[in-house]
Amino acid sequence: MKLKIFADRSYLPNNLPTTLKYVPILIPFWGEIPEDPQHFKAGRFDKFLDRGQTSIEMTDLVAADLVIFPAHWHLIKENPAAYQLAMQLLENAKIAKKPVAIFSQGDWNSDENIDNTLIFYTSSFQSTRKPNEFAMPEWTSDFVADNFGGQIAVREKQTKPKVGFCGYAPPLGIPFGLKKLKGYLRMGGDMLGLTEKFYHKNGHTDRVLALSNLSKNAGIETNFAIRGNFAFSSQALAADPIDPEKIARQLRLEFCRNIIESDYVVCCSGYENYSIRFYETLSMGRIPILLNTDCVLPYDFAIDWKKYCVWVEKNELNSIADKVIDFHRKLSAQDFIDLQHECRRVWEEWISPEGFFNNFYRHLEKVSQS
Repeated sequence: MKLKIFADRSYLPNNLPTTLKYVPILIPFWGEIPEDPQHFKAGRFDKFLDRGQTSIEMTDLVAADLVIFPAHWHLIKENPAAYQLAMQLLENAKIAKKPVAIFSQGDWNSDENIDNTLIFYTSSFQSTRKPNEFAMPEWTSDFVADNFGGQIAVREKQTKPKVGFCGYAPPLGIPFGLKKLKGYLRMGGDMLGLTEKFYHKNGHTDRVLALSNLSKNAGIETNFAIRGNFAFSSQALAADPIDPEKIARQLRLEFCRNIIESDYVVCCSGYENYSIRFYETLSMGRIPILLNTDCVLPYDFAIDWKKYCVWVEKNELNSIADKVIDFHRKLSAQDFIDLQHECRRVWEEWISPEGFFNNFYRHLEKVSQS
């Protein structure tokens, strides 16, 4: 199905950040959004720019299936003039009996209940999800296409599952000192439930528990590279103040190699309730170990995500190693290879920008069935 959309530049607020000029679904029609060519996300929309018009058509309001609010919603919430402009578009669409798609890219969420909309967040909670609320991925460049010609590096099944993780998991990986102490205090507060109502302050407790429990099991081969800082934080890049971009490239390469050189990869939310690592693991043809923190995944109404990952609930963290071992044991050597290809296929057909928007019309179908 070719989705017909309507969008109007006059509803774009002034003074938007250059890299967030408008929402990605409009790139095939309004052109490429400027990006830092050195950034690890650069080039993520190139294929969608070239191919997007094969599945989406820009029309006038009368012919459209869906109206697109052109700006990222989180950028207009605190701007009264921009918000008024958005309300104007929503009212016009309602009069025309056309639903409106709203996108909020990044670490934002909203308690608003806006009529006649489809709302797309990267970070949502299943328990408080509204019927018109859906997940969208956080996109990065395609490491496999850039470095392996689009073909995944297939791993053969070994007796022990090799589990990878490269990243920040405080207090692990932090030298003894005040920062490590704060990490333990925060983790203690999380485990006691003191920060339960403030998810963005919970930190990384779930991933710390997962990594610790996996490390203790002799049936798991671990491939962990624990960082003392966020990969692209000012502290991490300060390792080479003369050429911080060199450090950024090195950290990115180490992150991607860690995934490529593992069978399974621990994927858990950080300060917001989604995991960019989950999408990147799929894109590289590896099997995610998803720690389900009440998360919402893209196209969860069309994809049985438990087929493509080791699914671990929060109350199963103590047995995470056993779940991985059992999942791995049940796969034949060929099943293991096939699943790697399936993970890549799911990413290409449903999660990549061109795949996500090629199936975008399905959200309208889902809402109409509700």
